[in-house]
Amino acid sequence: MAKNYGILVCLIIMALDVVAGILGIEAEIAQNKVKHLRMLIFECRDPSYQAFKLGLAAILFLPLAHVIANLLGGCACLWSTEDFGKASATKKLAAASLFISWIVLAMGFTMLTVGTMANSKSIKSCGLSHHHMLSIGGILCFIHGIFAAAYYVSATASAQRPSPASNRRRRPSLASFPISLHFI
Repeated sequence: MAKNYGILVCLIIMALDVVAGILGIEAEIAQNKVKHLRMLIFECRDPSYQAFKLGLAAILFLPLAHVIANLLGGCACLWSTEDFGKASATKKLAAASLFISWIVLAMGFTMLTVGTMANSKSIKSCGLSHHHMLSIGGILCFIHGIFAAAYYVSATASAQRPSPASNRRRRPSLASFPISLHFI
């Protein structure tokens, strides 16, 4: 007996992304608690080990949610414009959600990595300010959760339902039947 675990998978994806987002925002709060000196666009500040740990955890949870959504969602590939034209609406939604989730993953992962690496040094660093990298990365984790869950739902729905092009029945022609008529 097959059970539908779709809701559980969506909750896991959303929970991982929400945890990653909260960790990113908490890392930003921990980073802002250390002392820093700012002049125009340059900034000197002490690194925060707490922000580093929280940012690193967020960096691990974000791709984990993405991997779960992609592995369990299956493939929603559209190889050509002809395939796109023939695809059902759920398959188009799955492809668009997959594309957007990859873009949001790349942006969020980059922001979290830059913010975390700024806190990885053991000495005071001076340079261009990287303000709000961790919090923006955390917000992108929330957005990623929405698109990853949308991808999972639409990809599994399009896999369960065949495309409209395959539902159309073609009329068989006489040439397709291998019948020979013999008269006695």
